[in-house]
Amino acid sequence: MDTIASLFSFITTPVSWIIVQFHKLYGALFGPDTGWAWGLSIVSLVVVIRICLIPLFVKQIKSMRNMQALQPKMKAIQERYKNDRQRQSEEMMKLYKDTGTNPLSSCLPILAQSPFFFALYHVLSKIASGDTIGVLNQQLVDSAREARIFGAPIAATFMDADKAEALGASVTDVRVVTAVMIILMSASQFFTQRQLMQKNVDLTVKTPYMQQQKMLMYIFPLIFAVTGIHFPVGVLVYWLTTNVWTMGQQMYVINQNPTPGSKAQDNYLQRLLKSVTAHGEVRGRRRRMVVQAIVAKGADRNENERRFVAGLAKAGFAAQADGSVVKGDTVTVDAEGAAAGRRQQPKRQSKAQRQSGGAHQTGAAKPSLEKQAEPTDSVPKPAGNTSPGSPRQAKSGQRKGSQRPKHPSSKK
Repeated sequence: MDTIASLFSFITTPVSWIIVQFHKLYGALFGPDTGWAWGLSIVSLVVVIRICLIPLFVKQIKSMRNMQALQPKMKAIQERYKNDRQRQSEEMMKLYKDTGTNPLSSCLPILAQSPFFFALYHVLSKIASGDTIGVLNQQLVDSAREARIFGAPIAATFMDADKAEALGASVTDVRVVTAVMIILMSASQFFTQRQLMQKNVDLTVKTPYMQQQKMLMYIFPLIFAVTGIHFPVGVLVYWLTTNVWTMGQQMYVINQNPTPGSKAQDNYLQRLLKSVTAHGEVRGRRRRMVVQAIVAKGADRNENERRFVAGLAKAGFAAQADGSVVKGDTVTVDAEGAAAGRRQQPKRQSKAQRQSGGAHQTGAAKPSLEKQAEPTDSVPKPAGNTSPGSPRQAKSGQRKGSQRPKHPSSKK
């Protein structure tokens, strides 16, 4: 470990400088030789490093989601070119290039932290041996050697009992403190990976990626447990702090920017639905962007997004393309107006319907025609009965009985 740490000796100066600056602040509050001053200085070093790595963390999240989405296509390429490794690699690289995915982006935060981790290990090793390093002069080195975290020197390790005695500490205290910190490190790593698997993974897509993540959920805590016994207490403080930061950062991502199709997205959309129902609007620019993305997907929405849109409609709202929502009544009125416009156009009728309609119209027109014929009938008739042989008798071929009056529009 010392050999590996020496490879990063070029970064020990900035690391030691950051620690010294924070030590001046905390030393004024808790005393320069206390474990609180030196321990909080290491914690602050972690915070500074992780803040600088936030852009890399964002890239890591995007890369992980892209890799997860590409798993079905990658599996298809592997099955198609399983006998041609070169063609398989070429197709994989083409897929990464077309989608803008970098497989190494998911490892960027860990790779970026490695130099600082080993540099801190190198600094603490020099403190344990009483040697100056970076901007740490002999006075600061002696002060750090006296610092105790719950009775354990920050430069002591679980396995090196001689170093603990040389620093004037009890071996039992050192081992108890380091064991507790290793357990906390392993538990925080396991919890972070577990919540990632259970809440922030699209369970509708079964890919080898999920199996890999499930394996890492158990492998990483085991690695911490095995290697942690060889690290100084100060390095364990660094490692535990960065694990807690990662866990909190992951919880924020799960709650505020979940993976599409995951359980976390379902919970997020249900909270968003309650907010829209309570306030009648989408509050916040980021939430409007979420609604806008859901509307833009159209038929490609996943089950969680379809449930969200259905919940909005049930509550009387309709999502718009700009990410806002409107009352469902407006949409109903527009639909009714369009339906009314369609009803104004006559419908095409069948031949039977047209004949039936003509018969009704003739029957309705008959009374009015009879009324028009009354004045003609009211003319006085000549006296005498009309005999069958009279001129008024029906001619041959003429229909007997009352005849249908002619339509007013017909010619006489």
